[in-house]
Amino acid sequence: MAKSSQKNNDVIEDSEKANKIFDTFFDSSTESKIIDVRTPAEYDLGHILGARNIPLLSNEERVEVGTLYKQSSPEIAFDKGIELVGPKMHTFLKQAREYIGKDKATLYCWRGGKRSQSMSWLFNMAGFNTQTVPGGYKSYRRYVTDILGSKELKLIVVGGKTGSGKTEILHELRAQGEQVIDLEGLANHKGSAFGWIGEKAQPAIEHFENQLAHQIKSFDLSKQIWIENESRMIGRIALHQDLWTSLKASPLIHITIPDQERVKHLVNVYTSEDSEDLKVAFEKIQKRLGGLRLQQAMEALDKKDYAQAAKIALTYYDKSYTKLLEKNETEFIYKLNFEHADFSKIAKELITYKKRIS
Repeated sequence: MAKSSQKNNDVIEDSEKANKIFDTFFDSSTESKIIDVRTPAEYDLGHILGARNIPLLSNEERVEVGTLYKQSSPEIAFDKGIELVGPKMHTFLKQAREYIGKDKATLYCWRGGKRSQSMSWLFNMAGFNTQTVPGGYKSYRRYVTDILGSKELKLIVVGGKTGSGKTEILHELRAQGEQVIDLEGLANHKGSAFGWIGEKAQPAIEHFENQLAHQIKSFDLSKQIWIENESRMIGRIALHQDLWTSLKASPLIHITIPDQERVKHLVNVYTSEDSEDLKVAFEKIQKRLGGLRLQQAMEALDKKDYAQAAKIALTYYDKSYTKLLEKNETEFIYKLNFEHADFSKIAKELITYKKRIS
């Protein structure tokens, strides 16, 4: 029993130490040198923001060592790891000199084990000042999950039908000093079948969450945070369940602007893109749009009549948004109608209206 109790105490102490380290990473006033020694593949799936990847093993080498560990023995796997890493040590030190210099650096691997500890040993022997993260990246992911599941977030949701300029309104709110979460910006996706057009590749889900947590951690949680009304999926990224639950239960301000302004806005957003991409997106909603409307949309695109194509798309998305609105569990839905599409003015009015919600 005594050993079990001591082990639990050690785990708690390691977790507290890790969290203190992570707090410094999220402090914008502190410049942290962070090194991720995992493979490039692991790094690409998700990493601590600002971390430099100096992999101890390549993707292929880690598979080789892992296979030996499972099929042969830990000793054989360890010996193979030393064989692979030995010739690279000089390169590791060169990279450290270029990146760390005279600063202190924090190293991590998946669980704070041999990879980060061995690299830290090498760097410290060479005169650098480094530490490792207890629990590694795995403990960081727990830290991120706790942030995303926080019950302290005072969200105000901006809703409106497709083309209402919700993203532009969020950007204006941020420009006017408000705290804003731009989920679509972090996800590199506008949230619809057309959302991928003109965007960079989407990040992996866990790295999306890392970026989101980093943004939330920078906020003053005693103040409200603006966020767009989204479906659970943004492209191929699923929102964290706790955050999604909070979003659906938070006060919602539903924005309405004239239909002709919505069409004009969509045309402005998408006409600079390849019309062939637009056709691909229309084909994705063919089943719900209907064969006749799809044909009409394709003909409109061929004629470069983007306004007509946008109107056809809205016949589907207006119904879709109505269903999304019905899924809200909040008791507080406020509807604001505007006869214009001046997003800066709309944002200013929302800030004024926020006081009523408070």
